[in-house]
Amino acid sequence: MIEQINDNSKAIIRLNRPEVKNAFNPKMIGEITKAFQSYGPVSDVRCVIIEAAGPVFCAGADLNWMQSLIETDFHHNQKDAELLHGMFQSIWDCPVPVVCKVQGSAFGGALGLMACSDYVIAEESVKMSFSEVKLGIAPSVISEFVMRKNIPSVVASWMMSGHIFTAHDAYHSGLVHKVVKMEEMNEVADKYVKSVCDSGPEAVRATKKLIRDLEGTERSKVKDLTTALIARLRVSNEGQEGIKSFLEKRKPNWIQK
Repeated sequence: MIEQINDNSKAIIRLNRPEVKNAFNPKMIGEITKAFQSYGPVSDVRCVIIEAAGPVFCAGADLNWMQSLIETDFHHNQKDAELLHGMFQSIWDCPVPVVCKVQGSAFGGALGLMACSDYVIAEESVKMSFSEVKLGIAPSVISEFVMRKNIPSVVASWMMSGHIFTAHDAYHSGLVHKVVKMEEMNEVADKYVKSVCDSGPEAVRATKKLIRDLEGTERSKVKDLTTALIARLRVSNEGQEGIKSFLEKRKPNWIQK
């Protein structure tokens, strides 16, 4: 269903059902969730890449899975949806940056994978759609994550219509960070991953956590949150090494030789 590859400080999660356009089913959902839950506080992984085998990134939900859900009741469907939400939450909660490489097309739940990622690279001819309304349902599970990083009025119109939009449209909405030619995809991804891995690993994790924490922090408590963090990082071993290496004009010890 997926391939999980660890390459030094980089991990790759590859959707591997090209025969069905990498569509989700319960087994794939479980495997993705388990994979992302493995990148916890003690993991040596410093960046995770989501990619897909074959010409299509992801077609959303598997048709056979959807057909089986028709024959079940409300409670079964809700439990099933909670497992899907858990997958997206595990990606959102990943403590290190997540890069998503998108080619071909991305429909339905595939856009949830993109929304939960920190840096999304899309091939210039990609077609995307919140296609759920065409099936008489709603993009409800992914909406929480999509709305956090998109211009609401733009993405709302796509959600309500099921309209097919382009990688460039997604770039302007905030869903995509970089639009590239297919032959440039790996180079652009590698450049971003190298930039992450050349940065202090604890600083990167702390910055990602800060971004997440700011969303739910009361304005009156923001100063305490931010000043305490910078003070802690300045006196940490990594912070001390980073500042000293800069002043001494050498590479810090976390950069692999």
